[in-house]
Amino acid sequence: MPAVFTIGYQESNPEAVIGTLAAAGVTLLVDVRAVAASRRPGFSKRQLAAGVAGVGIDYLHLRGLGTPPDGRLAARTGRYADMRRIFEAHLATDAAKAELEELAALVESGRPLCLLCFERHADHCHRRILGEHLAGRPGVEVVDLLP
Repeated sequence: MPAVFTIGYQESNPEAVIGTLAAAGVTLLVDVRAVAASRRPGFSKRQLAAGVAGVGIDYLHLRGLGTPPDGRLAARTGRYADMRRIFEAHLATDAAKAELEELAALVESGRPLCLLCFERHADHCHRRILGEHLAGRPGVEVVDLLP
């Protein structure tokens, strides 16, 4: 089973992110932002989907796996333990459970995929928590990419 990659686009640009994804062999970019909009050019949902499509990478937005507003505030203010607690509680909701199972099925299909969010460092982002949930499955390895 291939690795599950994660990437954050903070301090980067679309070309670097897309190049990093392509070099890693990613074929599916899974956007795990609650709000797939960005003030940074090239990172809003439609722009990002078009950008990755240009190099043969599919795009999927799993909104239900995004961090709730209070979790995003906790992360922005450096309260990572609070963000983790808030996000873990969110993952217990029916909607998040369903999308986590959808994500797990994609991983188990063997398709090389990457979880995308804003935060550059996975240690400060909910995608690390998602990776931990996926890594609990046999043969799944999580690899954090830096563009």
